Amino acid sequence: MATINRSASGLDLSCSCCPPRRQVLASLAALGASSLISSLPSAAQPAAKPRRIDVHHHFTPPAFNELRDRSGGGIGEKTWSVENNLEDMEKGGITTSIHSTAGTHLGEGEKARRLARLANEYAAKLSADHPGRFGSFATLPMPDIEGSLAEIAYALDTLKADGVYFWTNYDGKYLGDASFNPIYEELNRRKAVIFVHPVSAPCCGNVVPGINASAIEYGTDTTRSIVQMIFTGATRRYPDMKVIWSHAGGTMPFLIERFRLLSDRQYKKQTPDGFDAEARKFLYDTSQVSNRTAMLGLKSIMPVSQIVFGSDFPYRTSAEHVAGLKSCGVYDTAELQAIDHQNIARLLPRWA
Repeated sequence: MATINRSASGLDLSCSCCPPRRQVLASLAALGASSLISSLPSAAQPAAKPRRIDVHHHFTPPAFNELRDRSGGGIGEKTWSVENNLEDMEKGGITTSIHSTAGTHLGEGEKARRLARLANEYAAKLSADHPGRFGSFATLPMPDIEGSLAEIAYALDTLKADGVYFWTNYDGKYLGDASFNPIYEELNRRKAVIFVHPVSAPCCGNVVPGINASAIEYGTDTTRSIVQMIFTGATRRYPDMKVIWSHAGGTMPFLIERFRLLSDRQYKKQTPDGFDAEARKFLYDTSQVSNRTAMLGLKSIMPVSQIVFGSDFPYRTSAEHVAGLKSCGVYDTAELQAIDHQNIARLLPRWA
């Protein structure tokens, strides 16, 4: 057998089937150049694109345009499209958006069950059509307990949704109400993620004429639901549920002194470690609150590990929130990275 003379690069320098010497030398020169390039400082390499996961990102299933009760919908829902969704994500540096439907009343009975199923199947299709770009929090036909339990099983097991989506109240019943316990038992068993979005309370749709209820009541309704879950003991009965509240927890950070007093004076049994300990079991998104005042308030009572990025698209843009969080001066670079993706990736490891 003929002896083959190989260079350090592995190229055969002797046999007749190999390329001419000039080509070999060119190859070696190229190898040398590539080694030189790889040894250059990292600053010469292209900057890595930031990773950002948006947990508060709405979409409109086509079926909702035809079948839903329009009283719950806003202009953002009516103008939503996949194209403008992806465009907003590009402008805001959003790697993945976790879709949820907005405050849309689905009706009752079989109609609500059908619309929830159509919404969840459409969300699954978006995820399949755009790998890595879209997740989803499943729509449920709440307050239909039986229908919601069936949809939880289908959405999480078959469609592989990232979690489920709740309103702050259903017909005036807040999320600490005992009637929802069968839902919580199942979600706690699954260690599921719950994303909560505010709606107006039945009492308070037009308290100040000319002022949209979302401007005031959404933050207030979020607070009502948080404190009821805590003071009814739900946070201790269902410790494995992972709940994300919209809009930095509404008005909760600004009223916390009152809740601490309630905890000490009236609800010691439900909050033996104090109100703050229970509130810190939740996560809070940045949607509509990416300003210095709100973020200072939230950070003063919550560790950064409990804050996640949200934009409220299509009612606001992701770029607005990215800019707001950077310019508010409350978080350093490492904290912004935690908010952008690290904190939510702990809950949703498939996006890690």
